[in-house]
Amino acid sequence: MPVFQKLESAGVPVKIWTRDIDEAALRQLCNVASLPFVFHHVAAMPDVHVGLGATIGSVIATTNAVIPAAVGVDIGCGMALIKLNLEKSELNQETLEAAFAAILRRTPVGLTQHREKNCHLEACQPFEEQMADIEAKNPGILAPMKTMNWRLQLGTLGSGNHFIEIEVDDEDGVWVMIHSGSRGAGNVMASHFIHQARVNAAEKGIELPDGALSYFEEGEELFADYMQVVDWAQRYAVANRKAMIADVVQSLEDVWPHVKTEGNLIDCRHNYVVREEHFGQSVFVTRKGAIRAGKGELGIIPGSMGAASYLVEGLGNEESFMSSAHGAGRRYGRQDAKRRFTVEDLKRQTEGVVCRKDQGVLDEIPAAYKDIDAVMNNQSDLVKIVRKFRQVLCIKG
Repeated sequence: MPVFQKLESAGVPVKIWTRDIDEAALRQLCNVASLPFVFHHVAAMPDVHVGLGATIGSVIATTNAVIPAAVGVDIGCGMALIKLNLEKSELNQETLEAAFAAILRRTPVGLTQHREKNCHLEACQPFEEQMADIEAKNPGILAPMKTMNWRLQLGTLGSGNHFIEIEVDDEDGVWVMIHSGSRGAGNVMASHFIHQARVNAAEKGIELPDGALSYFEEGEELFADYMQVVDWAQRYAVANRKAMIADVVQSLEDVWPHVKTEGNLIDCRHNYVVREEHFGQSVFVTRKGAIRAGKGELGIIPGSMGAASYLVEGLGNEESFMSSAHGAGRRYGRQDAKRRFTVEDLKRQTEGVVCRKDQGVLDEIPAAYKDIDAVMNNQSDLVKIVRKFRQVLCIKG
């Protein structure tokens, strides 16, 4: 059954779909709710936890203003999922280890990128003109990328909690699932405008409960420039996931020559801002670690490596601004997780999954995350489960 609580704040109310929330996250939610342009209420999903200024796992509707830090630095980050024609019986330790190696040969992970001969130049074409305009308006905006190149990064995984997985569903179907975003370009452009928002607020003398909640108002040139970047990065993130899906499937041909995809690619984003209508008003909706869950819409909610993941169908609950959780949500920060757990803990918790089991991914140990099944139980009024997955292979960024 869903767990729901309503918190009164100095501004609009905060509606929370869990009781598993710490004081720091509650303070952040109240800070956001106190802003004068926040509309109706703030919704906090059951995977809610502390973020930069705005809480991860929150949905913020605003009138005539957008908070760049609430959208975050990985604009357009999200999930992609597609079914394969493989049988569960074809998956074993040997074939999965071979698939792990084959994927890594073709898809750059971490801070690496494609070489010129392997990059997706054709897929980059729709982004060239708009990027040229962005760079003309904001000279040097991509300078922090240094040796990295957005064209060569299309079709790359990135780092942190981004992943490529092979999943088996509850009917023994085999799927590929990917979690990634707008890569280096999205990050540095977002960081640029998060800084510009702070400068803008300071110049105007705007007092805020947290400087990370600095914002742009509709009608300002900075607002228009930022929304152009958001549009570019959100579209780029989708193209990035599509390119990776294609590369992963091609890599799997090295192990299963007959492999093909079945049905349509499912893609959903969980760090973004978009204009929508809610409670009779057109507003900007920022989903920071939340997916859209309109009635009948499909979404992807991953657990940690070693835990279940879900394909869901939205129920269109207006109280959550037609949204739901985007995953399990962190219980412990990365450094805290490394202090609390050992590599032996990681090996036990990922038993049966072909993945890295070393110090380099210890911060991604399943115990660093909330219980995904508890998250799903708390939002049974937001989504219904279509498929339940267990990963058998996981490549972390």
